[in-house]
Amino acid sequence: MSERAGESGAGGAASAGDDAPLILIADDVAANVELLADQLHALGYRTVAASDGPSTLRACATHRPDLCILDVSMPAGELGGPDRGTGFEVCRRIKRDPRTARIPVIFITALNDTADRVKAIDAGGDDFLTKPHNRLVLGARVRSLLRLKRATDALEDSVRKLRESEKVRDDLMKMIVHDLKSPLSSVLAALEMVVDGDFGPVSEGQRDVLDDAQRKAEELLTLIDDLLEVARVEEAAVTLDTRPVAPQALLHDVLRDWQLRLDAAGATASVEVAPDAPAFVADRALLRRVLNNLLQNALTHAAGPVTVRLTARRDPDGILLTVADNGPGIPPEYHELIFRKFETVKLQHAPRVRGSGLGLAFCKLVAEAHGGRIWVQSAEGRGSQFHLLLPLTPTQPVG
Repeated sequence: MSERAGESGAGGAASAGDDAPLILIADDVAANVELLADQLHALGYRTVAASDGPSTLRACATHRPDLCILDVSMPAGELGGPDRGTGFEVCRRIKRDPRTARIPVIFITALNDTADRVKAIDAGGDDFLTKPHNRLVLGARVRSLLRLKRATDALEDSVRKLRESEKVRDDLMKMIVHDLKSPLSSVLAALEMVVDGDFGPVSEGQRDVLDDAQRKAEELLTLIDDLLEVARVEEAAVTLDTRPVAPQALLHDVLRDWQLRLDAAGATASVEVAPDAPAFVADRALLRRVLNNLLQNALTHAAGPVTVRLTARRDPDGILLTVADNGPGIPPEYHELIFRKFETVKLQHAPRVRGSGLGLAFCKLVAEAHGGRIWVQSAEGRGSQFHLLLPLTPTQPVG
């Protein structure tokens, strides 16, 4: 295995500096390596050579070339198998290794066989040249693949930096939120003592102000709990406490918990469970929180008395739970946006409400933690149907 750099000279060969792209040439015929190296040096590239399968893989791991040119047939060595297809096996291994997977591979062979081209694509190859190759075609293919690799590398680097900055932001937010919870709980306890008259009589005017302060503090405490819960589910720090769930019992329990609030809002609600709705395995407590969030949404955004239906039925992929209402509805352009963290939607015919933008994000995370999904069917002025589709047994989260 050797490395060579291009040199300036007669014929206008470009000089290749240390920052020039490095190309690995893998071929067991020295004359072929020499020809390719001279042509690539003339184009301003550096080269490194290997003569069999094992040395090619070592060169990839050691030098991390910007591009590989592989002969289809070369000694397999310790890789085993026939020499005739060594290049394909080398390519498969390059593409399987996360350290080298993004290196473009051009196959080069003396055989112009369609079957070889298919094998090259199946192995993960990016291009294919037939010997004797055209120097201009070689240069064009190399330039094209290197441009693509640079763009891919830049994109992945940007994504990595974005993820790092998001993690720092999220970690900072969690620390701040966690530190806020304890003093806020103390503030709430003190407010309750004042309202209860522990420090002396409270006038009606004072009581109104204190009641408002209590409501605001409780809203803030709920927001903190939501933030912490979302963070735990996002990091897969929540272990699902799975057990058999009967859909009829689940929906009736949720509705029973909400009955007083529904009555106070002048709302009506019903449960409809299809005869074929199956029992399923899930984290019952998390599902109750999801259904609570969906009911809260229906009541909060209603411009007047609202009717809510909780339904369950069998689906080919498991069980489908639905919370439907006849409220103001949601325009189609917001159907995906509402499931993102901190996103809220202001609707023309709905009351102005302050929300954290976390409720539906939490619902989406819980659905995905079970290997399911959640979506909405709605149109402005025509109500909404939130569908929660879950497998009968939790699976790996869907992509």
